Amino acid sequence: MKKIFITLLLLVGITAMAQRPDGKERKGKHNAMRDFTPEQVATLQTKKMTLALDLTTAQQNSVKALALENAKARKAKMEERKAKRKDGEAKKPTAEERFTMQNEMLDHKIAQRTKMKNILSEEQFAKWQKMNKHRGHGKDKDGKKRNGKKHNRTQEG
Repeated sequence: MKKIFITLLLLVGITAMAQRPDGKERKGKHNAMRDFTPEQVATLQTKKMTLALDLTTAQQNSVKALALENAKARKAKMEERKAKRKDGEAKKPTAEERFTMQNEMLDHKIAQRTKMKNILSEEQFAKWQKMNKHRGHGKDKDGKKRNGKKHNRTQEG
């Protein structure tokens, strides 16, 4: 009985120590990017792409302009969501709203791909597509990290 109690106490203690003391999730790379201005985000993205794809100066300027446009739009959307959450207006979107959002997102991705195809050489574009293919790796359909666990979800709707 004494051994069981000590084992149980150790397990509870180890489990408690494994949790973060402040109860917050670890901040990832994307959370750190929130603190940057759109100009800073665009500069960092351009430099990373320059290193990966060996961009020319003209390509760097075009990519930076495109990245800046995207960063400003992303920041505006984020501020809009924050304001809605703060005002208590944040609600779960309807099926029609989800469809519209996904449709807009896919249209944006298609436009981005076309713009990048015009900026990059064929070889660079192929490498860029390969890089982007791996971006969402390790995430589930909601964009959340999976942590290697399988989800048994029931079919909704």
